Amino acid sequence: MDKKKVAVPLVCHGHSRPVVDLFYSPITPDGFFLISASKDSHPMLRNGETGDWIGTFEGHKGAVWSSCLDNNALRAASASADFSAKLWDALTGDVLHSFEHKHIVRACAFSEDTKLLITGGFEKILRVFDLNRLDAPPTEVDKSPGSIRTLTWLHSDQTILSSCTDIGGVRLWDVRSGKIVQTLETKSSVTSAEVSQDGRYITTADGSTVKFWDANHFGLVKSYDMPCNIESASLEPKSGEKFVAGGEDMWVRVFDFYTGEEIGCNKGHHGPVHCVRFSPTGESYASGSEDGTIRIWQTTPNHEENESSSRRVKHGVDEVAKKIEGFHINKEGKTAEKPSDA
Repeated sequence: MDKKKVAVPLVCHGHSRPVVDLFYSPITPDGFFLISASKDSHPMLRNGETGDWIGTFEGHKGAVWSSCLDNNALRAASASADFSAKLWDALTGDVLHSFEHKHIVRACAFSEDTKLLITGGFEKILRVFDLNRLDAPPTEVDKSPGSIRTLTWLHSDQTILSSCTDIGGVRLWDVRSGKIVQTLETKSSVTSAEVSQDGRYITTADGSTVKFWDANHFGLVKSYDMPCNIESASLEPKSGEKFVAGGEDMWVRVFDFYTGEEIGCNKGHHGPVHCVRFSPTGESYASGSEDGTIRIWQTTPNHEENESSSRRVKHGVDEVAKKIEGFHINKEGKTAEKPSDA
């Protein structure tokens, strides 16, 4: 990789507090989208390719720790320190439903078929909500051994992956039985867990180690020691030949998947990097930091091709953006009042 080609990112301002989670939608007819969670309590939706701000979801009264989009990018979900998870209309910004909890909610994830939403947090309970019956009580999966940090779905919604803030390992839960069927052992607590786009690998970050696991047989495929404590890692979705990692040293590093060799190092953030994610095209990846910014780094050197693609996607996104009426924020994407950080 030519390091000079990825040194200048698109910088996305708007959040007034640290950015703690990033999530890309799959590619939709209108392009793909990026949602960010922040301690400022206001998740933001952006064009995933250009980083252009589309809207802000207003309604939480505490830090938002996790946010995600469904497969069509028509609905969003968020998990917050205000003891709630919310379901949003991603076109209007309206709250469709608020799921009340009894403690801080740290993670949320849509099922692949978009019919279910899972949440978890300090209560140590995994809750599965039926999005076709919003007022129905959730299915509660057996108690987690620790406070839940991350959640994701696997195996066409048959399995749930969870990690904890206070103990190591990734637990795999069978949705039907509600029991833990496997634990992927790690020394430190897992701060990031991602299922690859092709469903082959689970990428985890724990302490100063990035690991890749076989998503079907659960064996450890690769394990690489990083230069510092890493908070998040993401595998390139198309070729799977490289991955990115970010953590406490404020740099976003690129590594060769097969050898673990560092092949790129991107500097620009002014605080620890809390989250990194590849876009669904693999042509860029985003990083979110303690400094309140999101940076989108290009992986492809063909800038003309990127600009052409950007124009095509932006045209489609503009059509969607015209429909947005319920998003209340100024053009710079800055919130008017300071939210609580409960």
